Amino acid sequence: MQDDDFSLFTQEMRGVKRISVDQADTGKPKADRQQMNLRRQNASVKVESIRVDGLSDQFVIDVGAEDELSWARDGVQEGQLRKLKAGQISFEGSLDLHGMNIEKARELLWDFLAEATRLEVRCVRVTHGKAARTDGRKPLLKSHVNTWLRQHPQVLGFTSCLPRHGGTGSLYVMLRRTMLEGRDDD
Repeated sequence: MQDDDFSLFTQEMRGVKRISVDQADTGKPKADRQQMNLRRQNASVKVESIRVDGLSDQFVIDVGAEDELSWARDGVQEGQLRKLKAGQISFEGSLDLHGMNIEKARELLWDFLAEATRLEVRCVRVTHGKAARTDGRKPLLKSHVNTWLRQHPQVLGFTSCLPRHGGTGSLYVMLRRTMLEGRDDD
C-alpha cells in the first residue's frame, strides 16, 4: 500500500520542478536598505533647509532712535515687565545686530531666540543700535527688531535696556520657558 501511495505521488508530481529556495514568498518586495537610508537622509536635509520663521516685514512699526521700547504679550504681569525694565531679571545671552542688513539680522535673531528657548533661558539682550539715518527717516533695524519680537511666539515681552546695557539701542527680551512648568511665575 505504501508503494501505491508513492507511485501515485510520483505520478502526480510529474512535470513539477523542485523549488530551490527554502523561504516563503510573502508577496512584498524586500526593502532596499541603502535606498531607505538615502530617502531618510534626503528627508531630514529637506526639513532642515526649509525655514519658515514667521517674522514678517509687511507692517513694520517705525520707531525713533531715542524712543524707549516696551511691549508685553497678553497675560504677562505688569510686575514682571517692571522688573525687566529695571534690569532686575538678569540676561543670560546677548546678540549684537549692529551694522547688519535686514535679512541677516532676521536670520540671526531667529536662530538666537531658538537657541535661547532650547536652553530654557529666561532673558536675553538684543542690541539693534539706534542708527540715526542721514535721510531723517526712522532707524531701520531698530524698527524691524521691535516688530519681529512682537511676532515671535517665544517672546513674552521686551523693554529698552538700562544705559549701562545699551539704553535705547538695546532690548531686554523675556522668553517663555517651555520645559519646566511654573518657572514663568517667578
